Amino acid sequence: MRPRTAVPAALLTVALMALVAGCGSQEPSAASADSPSATKSSSPANSSTPEDSPQVPETLRFTGTTVDGKSFDAATLAGKPVVLWFWAPWCPKCRAQAAETAKVAEEFTDKAHVLGVAGLDKNDAMRDFVAETGTESFPHLSDENGEVWKRFEVTEQSRYVILDQDGKQVYEGVLPAGEGLADKLTELTG
Repeated sequence: MRPRTAVPAALLTVALMALVAGCGSQEPSAASADSPSATKSSSPANSSTPEDSPQVPETLRFTGTTVDGKSFDAATLAGKPVVLWFWAPWCPKCRAQAAETAKVAEEFTDKAHVLGVAGLDKNDAMRDFVAETGTESFPHLSDENGEVWKRFEVTEQSRYVILDQDGKQVYEGVLPAGEGLADKLTELTG
């Protein structure tokens, strides 16, 4: 008696090979975006851009939705230092960082970008936090699924990740009440 799985297994192998062959043209996943074998994105920021437009580093090749429901492409942050502020709406340390983070975002408007990355709760709570803390002057991603948090290997709220103008991570950690954030950006912007 011959096995009945030989034909389906062969078909499955061919189908998997076809899928793998087609994967090279897709955007890398957040988990593999920083790997050396990750493919380059063909996003508008990288194709047919003016010569003076900054190159988009792998660290900024992600998209999301802001707490107010707008689409966001991190490629728009390329070319300047970036502060990623990872926070949760119920976190007292995050609330204590809000005023200084908003002040720094305003102070460095033309020199750097600040992006809030909200997680560990639902979007309604995130949106309320932004309104209550007066941090509406810069965008905040609603990262309910934790994709951006995973991408930057952030495992707890109340963290800052700072990237230089080339997208290289130069700082990751806690800044109580946001103290020292302006100094870190001054080092990068001159």
